[in-house]
Amino acid sequence: MSEKTGIPCMVDVVAESPDVLIKYLDFVADVTPSPLLINGPSMDVRVEASKYAVEVGLQDRVVYNSINYTLNDREIEAIRETGIKSAIIQAFNPMDPRPRGMITILKGSGGKVGLLEGAAKAGIEKPLILTPVLDVPSIGFSAHGIRLAKEEFGLPAGTAPVGVVGRWDKVQALSEYGKLICRAGAAAFIQAAGSDFIIYGSLAKARTIFPVCAMVDAILAYNARSLGVRTLTREHPLYKIF
Repeated sequence: MSEKTGIPCMVDVVAESPDVLIKYLDFVADVTPSPLLINGPSMDVRVEASKYAVEVGLQDRVVYNSINYTLNDREIEAIRETGIKSAIIQAFNPMDPRPRGMITILKGSGGKVGLLEGAAKAGIEKPLILTPVLDVPSIGFSAHGIRLAKEEFGLPAGTAPVGVVGRWDKVQALSEYGKLICRAGAAAFIQAAGSDFIIYGSLAKARTIFPVCAMVDAILAYNARSLGVRTLTREHPLYKIF
């Protein structure tokens, strides 16, 4: 779907243990040249797999997923020792999940180090800010948080607006195709709101997510062209799907 539409992609590789995550990374790295997110339920799983990825020469392709409000000195040192340079930085603030709370946890407050400073201490040079989504209505908070984060830090920011649609009990009562339609709508909304990347869930959803995102990308690019802004490549959706 990425090749067909021109939408770039990453692959989020997830496992419960480091041994399994390493096996998955080996497999996925062989079948796609895409960047790989190293994702596990605990710091130990993520760090062990990250060490392996760097040792086998994948350091320019892997992204630590993720640094979040549980970050501590032990994890900072462990990430630094891996040599990994890119990470997802989750802006979820358990004390204040609203947009301003997202900025607070990224910047730090009350003498507590912010996640971006902590990530820098861990050797992260290419942070990707991820604003939280708690339920479907809060996608609006996430969009606002993306705008604030990009204005405040000048860094790429995105979110994960699709998974919550599956937990929306009443969506199927709205339409036989409720989940399908609303997942696409959530992705289109957050993209139009300025999201630089979208985490959409399992690869099985790619067939329905990529076309709508390609269409939105093409619409945005066509308007940008009238303002003197050109795409960097002819592989852009504007040229791939039209």
